[in-house]
Amino acid sequence: MYTVMGVTGQVGAEVARNLLAANKRVRVVVRDAEKGKAWAAKGCEVAVADANDVSPLAAAFSDSTGVFILLPPNFDPSEGFPEARYIIENLRAALETAKPEKVVCISTIGAQAHQPNLLNQLQILEQRFDTLDLPITFLRPAWFMENSLWDIEPAKSNGVIPSFLQPLDKPVPMIATADVGKVSAELLQESWHGKRIVELESEQQVTPNDIAATLSELLDKSVKMEAVPSDTWEALFRSQGMKNPHPRIQMLHGFNEGWIRFEGIPRKGRVELKEVLAALLSR
Repeated sequence: MYTVMGVTGQVGAEVARNLLAANKRVRVVVRDAEKGKAWAAKGCEVAVADANDVSPLAAAFSDSTGVFILLPPNFDPSEGFPEARYIIENLRAALETAKPEKVVCISTIGAQAHQPNLLNQLQILEQRFDTLDLPITFLRPAWFMENSLWDIEPAKSNGVIPSFLQPLDKPVPMIATADVGKVSAELLQESWHGKRIVELESEQQVTPNDIAATLSELLDKSVKMEAVPSDTWEALFRSQGMKNPHPRIQMLHGFNEGWIRFEGIPRKGRVELKEVLAALLSR
C-alpha cells in the first residue's frame, strides 16, 4: 500500500495517478471525506486526516510500503516559520509512530542554502526528517513551470507580463508538476537505505523571455516580459496583503543571484514548457 498526501493538488494527484497506472494499491490522505470520493471511485483507499492531528495521520501512514509527503505551501509565513515547524513536527511524529517502509518527501532546489529565504521551510523539514530511522528520499524539484499560471491573464490582456525573475534572459532551472509526480511515484517503488537527495529539472532551463515567446506563439500575439524593479517588491507584496514579504523577496533574489541552485547533477524531466503553458491556457 502506498500512501499519498496532497492529492487535491497537482503533484500529489500526479503521484497517485502514476501509482495507479502501475497497478499499485493506493491510499490517499484527504482532510475532507467528500474530496476523497473521486479517488475512491478510482479504486483508492481513503484516509481522512490532516497535519494538525497526529493520531489520524499516523493511522493513515501505517502499514504502508511507501509514504509520499508534501508540506502544504505557505507563501506568507510568520517570522521564524512557526506554522511550518508545527506541521513538520506533526508529520515527523506520525511517521515515527507509523514506521512505513520508506518515505519520499518533496523538498526544493536550494534547500541547502544558508541565506534566509522562503525555501528554508523545506530545509527545516529535511533537517527534522533526517533524524528519523527510516529510508527517506528528499526530492528537490526546480521552480515549477506551473507558476506561470499568474502570467496568463496579463499575457492575454495587454501582452506585458511582470517578471520577478531577472535578468529576463537568465536561464532558470524549471520543472513541470507532471514530471515531479511521475518521478516521485518511481522513487516510491525503488529500494534504498538511509537518506538520499534526488534533484530534478527539465531538459532545458527556461528564461523569462522563453515564457513570453512561447505564450506569444500559443496566443498568436505579441507578448513580452517586463522586469519589476526589486526596490518596489516589498510595497507591492504588502499591497497584495502579505504581512511578511521578506522571505519571498529573499527567495527571488536567490534565484536571480544564483545562490538558490542544485547541489549535484539533477535528473531530467520530459515535459516541455510549451506543453505546460498550453495546458494553463486551456483551463
